[in-house]
Amino acid sequence: MRMADDNLIAAVDLGSNSFRLQVARVLENTVVPLDTFKETVRLGAGLDERNYLTPGAQQQALEALARFGERLRGLQPEQVRAVATNTFRVAKNGQTFLPQAEAALGFPIEIIGGREEARLIYIGASHSLPSSREKRLVVDIGGGSTEFIVGRQYNPLATESTLMGCVSWSMRFFPDGIITPDRMAAAEIAAGEVIQPLEQDYHARHWQMAIGTSGTARSLADVMELNDIASGGITKAGLARIRHILLDAGHVDKVKLNGLRDDRRPVLAGGFAIMAAVFDLLGIERMQITQGALRDGVLYDLLGRHGQHDIRTQTVNGFLRRYHTDAAQAQRVATLALHLAQTMPQVNAALALDVYYAAMLHEVGRAISHTSYHKHSAYILQHADMPGFSRREQAQLGSLVLAQRGKLEKAGKPSGEALWQGVLALRLACIIHRARHNDPDPDCTLNAVGKRYTLSLPAGWLDARPLTRHALMEESHAWQTVGHELAIAEHNA
Repeated sequence: MRMADDNLIAAVDLGSNSFRLQVARVLENTVVPLDTFKETVRLGAGLDERNYLTPGAQQQALEALARFGERLRGLQPEQVRAVATNTFRVAKNGQTFLPQAEAALGFPIEIIGGREEARLIYIGASHSLPSSREKRLVVDIGGGSTEFIVGRQYNPLATESTLMGCVSWSMRFFPDGIITPDRMAAAEIAAGEVIQPLEQDYHARHWQMAIGTSGTARSLADVMELNDIASGGITKAGLARIRHILLDAGHVDKVKLNGLRDDRRPVLAGGFAIMAAVFDLLGIERMQITQGALRDGVLYDLLGRHGQHDIRTQTVNGFLRRYHTDAAQAQRVATLALHLAQTMPQVNAALALDVYYAAMLHEVGRAISHTSYHKHSAYILQHADMPGFSRREQAQLGSLVLAQRGKLEKAGKPSGEALWQGVLALRLACIIHRARHNDPDPDCTLNAVGKRYTLSLPAGWLDARPLTRHALMEESHAWQTVGHELAIAEHNA
C-alpha cells in the first residue's frame, strides 16, 4: 500500500463520553504511536428525552472533529479509520448528523455495531498485554455502552455489548450529582440485571485473568493506587471502600479522592455502579488495567486490512460455511464481478471491494429460500453480526445483493451512478455464471458513458450460449425501465 508521510495511519474513536484521535507510524508490521488527542465531548449527555442529539451537542462535536481534521490533513482515506459507537447507534438523528460530522473531520465515519466495537476493543487490549495462553476477560465501560469479551492471545472468543455506560448511568441515577444509598443500590441492581444474562458465559470460571480498559476502569485504578486503597489495578475490597467514600461525600462535587480528574468526576458514580455490578455478577476479585482500547484496535485492524489479515475475509469465509453456500460458485461470480466493477469509470477501490464481498455472499439466503434467496441474503447481510464490517458497509452489501436479480425498480434506488455500476457488475456476473460450470471467465469488458453501458464479449462467445444471450437481452430491457441503456457488443480476440 502506498502511504504518504512516512507510513502514518490514524484511528478516530467517537465515543459517548470522549472523542479520541491516535496517529501512529507503521514500522515492520507493527504500530508505533506518535500523537494522541482527547476531547471530552460527552456526546451521550447530549441526547434529549426522545434520543435526539441536541443542537448544542452537535455543535460541540463538530468543533472537536474540526480540530481532529486539522491534524489529519494530508493523510489519504486509506490511512484513516474513524468509528462511532453507542450514541451514534441510538441517536434518532444520527444519520442526518453524520454527513456534517464527516465534513468536519474530512474523512468517512463508520457507525459500528456493539459486537464489532467489542472485537476492536479486544484487539487493542490484547496488543498492549504480554503474550499469554491464558483466557482473559476484557471489560470496557464506555460512556453509553459496556463491552465484555473473553479471548485468548489476539483472538476474541466471545463478545457482547450492553446498553449501559458511565454517562447514561450517571444521568439516569445521579442526574443532579447527589449520591444516596438508595440511588447507588438502584444503579448497581439495574446494572446487575443487564449483566445477569451474560453470567453463564462470562463468569470467572471461564477465564483466568480479568482486564479493564478505557476511562472508568483506568480512573478507578488510579484512584485506588493514589489513595493507598489497592495497587496494580482494581480489587473487590477496594470497590467497597470507594463506595463508602462516595456515600459519605453525598455529592460528586464533594468527593475527595487523589487522582480524580475533573473530566471524570461527573460520570464517576455511574461508572462505579456498573463496575461494582460487574465484579459481583461475574465473580471478579481483582482486575488488571491495560492502556490498549478501541482506538488501538482500530489501528491494528486498519493495518490488517492493508496486509494479509483482513478480518473481513475471515468473516466472508465463515458465512459461506455457516450458510452452506456453494463456495466455488460464489468465487466464480465474485471474481468476474470484481473484474467488471474495476473497468467501470466511477467505481472506486472501496466500492469494487464491496461488490466482491457482495458477490461472495450473494447466495447465503439459499439456506432459507430457493426462490427469494436474494431477499434473505440481503436481510442477513444487513442485520447479522459481521466482524470487520461497519453498519454502512453492511447496508451497502445488502443493497447490492438485493439488486442481484429481478426487477431493478423493486431493488430500491442506489445512491449515485457508481452504485448503479456496481449493481450492474454483480448482475452480469450472476448471468454469465448462471450455469454454475467451472469455465474460465470470457475476455469481457464493461464500459460506461453517462447512463449508457456496454458489455463487450468475444466474437462468437454468445453463439454457443443462446440461453445466456437471451438472459442478457432481458437484462438490457430491465435497465431501460430505470433510465439506463445496456448494449451487448462483440470484439475480436
